[in-house]
Amino acid sequence: MSGRTWHSLPEYEALRALMESGTTSRAAARLGLSQSAISRSIASLEARSGRILFEREGGRLRPTLDATQLNKRLDPLFEALDRIDGPTEPARETLRLIAPPTFAHRFLVGHIATFLKSNPNFFVSLEVASSEDVIKGLQEERFDLGLIGVELTREGVTLMPYRLSSAVCAMPVDHPLAERDAICPQDLHDQPLIALTHRHSRRSQLDKVLTNSRSTPRIVAEASTSFAAVDLAREGLGLAVVNPFPVAQYRSNDVIFRAFTSPIEYRTYFAMNDHQPSPAVARAFMRHLRIHTMKTPFTQKA
Repeated sequence: MSGRTWHSLPEYEALRALMESGTTSRAAARLGLSQSAISRSIASLEARSGRILFEREGGRLRPTLDATQLNKRLDPLFEALDRIDGPTEPARETLRLIAPPTFAHRFLVGHIATFLKSNPNFFVSLEVASSEDVIKGLQEERFDLGLIGVELTREGVTLMPYRLSSAVCAMPVDHPLAERDAICPQDLHDQPLIALTHRHSRRSQLDKVLTNSRSTPRIVAEASTSFAAVDLAREGLGLAVVNPFPVAQYRSNDVIFRAFTSPIEYRTYFAMNDHQPSPAVARAFMRHLRIHTMKTPFTQKA
């Protein structure tokens, strides 16, 4: 070919169409052009390349060796165009999600499953960590969305209210207090109690409520999560004062939950980084949770 470097896509399209169809009329119909337009494109390409590309033989145009070689060199170009113009798979967005065990192990896994079934082009990576690590991970931009049940205010992280819950007492179905609709602090006096460990801020809050009510339960065990505390209560060790969300959704068949009349409230938050835009998949997952979170007597939308 000559040293001219410009290229004409219509000429290349005419070449390929003519090679595959064999006649200018069929090539024209294939490209939606006139026969004369096809002929002009081929003539221009021959003039530009300085080579004969087609020879007429029995009413048909037979491609020459030069045409065949040129068409082969054009394969990568048209394959690229097919990828650009043809149908493409939607981008697979990833949600980097982090939450403490209380939310991750039972609550989130179910909602992640239903979310991905209805959104097959999304992908979720779930990390289970402490609430402090949830905040740290968001600050370091290693995650897109977190879920926490404590109000940890840190620079660079926004907390968006999700659920508001009132405290409940969890106890075995045959517990003496199970017949009551609500339990007050005085009712816990001298009762065996499973408490959260002292690292929980809620432990000191409950201790204060009990002290102000002159109620002194017998602490028989401690647990680091509400799920563990409720499981110990189910085994008959005593009762536990816990956040009902989301544990009440999974233990209501074998444990009784009763309202605990106190000022103790629990808030659950979506946590996000202030400095990076919230991706569409994170917004979609938050909406999914808001819509599909089970309603219980002790929890409401925040």
